[in-house]
Amino acid sequence: METTASLKEEIILNSMNHTLTSWSKQRGVKPLVIDKAEGVYLFDSDGKKYIDFSSQLICVNIGHGHPKVAEAVARQMSEVSYIYPGMTTKARADLGKKLADISPGSLNRAFFTLGGAEAVENAIKLARLYTGRHKIVTLYLSYHGATYASASAGGDPRKLPMDSQQAPNFVHAENPYFYRCPWNTKTPQECTEKALEHLERVVQYEGPNNIAAIMLEGESGSSGCIKYTPGYWKGVKEIADKYGLLTIDDEVMSGFGRTGKWFGIDNHGVEPDIMCMAKGITSAYLPLGGIMVKEEIAKTFDDKPLMLGLTYSSHPVTLAAANAVIDVYKDENLIENAEIMGQYIDLRMVDMKEKHPSIGDWRNTGLLGCIELVKNRETKEPMARWNAPPEEMGIMNKVMAKISELGMYTMGRWNFIFVAPPLCVTKEQIDEGLDIISEALKIADDEVN
Repeated sequence: METTASLKEEIILNSMNHTLTSWSKQRGVKPLVIDKAEGVYLFDSDGKKYIDFSSQLICVNIGHGHPKVAEAVARQMSEVSYIYPGMTTKARADLGKKLADISPGSLNRAFFTLGGAEAVENAIKLARLYTGRHKIVTLYLSYHGATYASASAGGDPRKLPMDSQQAPNFVHAENPYFYRCPWNTKTPQECTEKALEHLERVVQYEGPNNIAAIMLEGESGSSGCIKYTPGYWKGVKEIADKYGLLTIDDEVMSGFGRTGKWFGIDNHGVEPDIMCMAKGITSAYLPLGGIMVKEEIAKTFDDKPLMLGLTYSSHPVTLAAANAVIDVYKDENLIENAEIMGQYIDLRMVDMKEKHPSIGDWRNTGLLGCIELVKNRETKEPMARWNAPPEEMGIMNKVMAKISELGMYTMGRWNFIFVAPPLCVTKEQIDEGLDIISEALKIADDEVN
């Protein structure tokens, strides 16, 4: 039923007066009131349709409003709505087996959380418990969550205002970001070599005997979809093995078909020791996260307590949603579609780069893509620099406002526009979305020098 004007205003007023909005100043926020969501589309309270070109926060992988998930959740609620984690259910048993079947290598045991940050927190705890060491090495251009430990692990600048309260023992290294290579390399292969040499020096400086794990995203996400240069992930694994370190693979954003494979790391042929999951595990229909661990790690706790615990771990309703979502991925060939549609977007982007001089770089794996906008392709001057203050975001704000005006929701950060629609997207819908972005990029093109 369409929301009336008075009800719309009441919703906005109560939301603004009685709730807080994440990552935003609180005064002046004007949220869309969404009445309905279906497939790749959102419908606001005025009946306006928006194509969702970033799957909200790159999480609604199967598309909006799939009835099989709603049915599974309702059925589970009518049977068992909650039990404490020391008990079990068929939903828990089924999901554990399904995840073991699709996870890379010998990852075989799941511990369930309520989201991605909790998954990362528990992966860090487990790595430290298992190894008896304390340091975690990660990349500067990465995002691992917004709790103190997960934010400290990542390099996202949103943590900087609370910098004095960061968690200790997180060490960062430079990314193999070939478009803006820190070592000014000429080829992706050379960038890989320099990045791995740098990472190994960091490990040596920090003391391998102090390091529990190296943690990377399966594929880069909200930092700008910075594709790993060829052989980088394998090289990281070799360094970890050389010094007896664990590898933690954060698949919160890149998992569950997003990159055209079950998990982002599957594109690199690497088996991690611990893998973090969330977002696509339920297509964000309900909050759920978790970690998958190798059997050899799990077995060390056969005769001693595993000191990880959450009230809502293995919540049967969220697990029922995940079971249904995994079935949808398989039954509707969504992972294969992500790969095919990603290739189609790559082809369309060739033409868009010729048309729009503001496009400096396009990076994509499956349906996890990002357009990087520049003022000059030769100098690579960004349309808005990394962590740009509000006064430097004028052009990008106009671009994103135009995108919304034309009927699209997608993520934008600094000089990045994300292209990550639900995995059920069609060629026609991709054309619709890219045409909207193309029209908005005319604003950025006017700033190119």
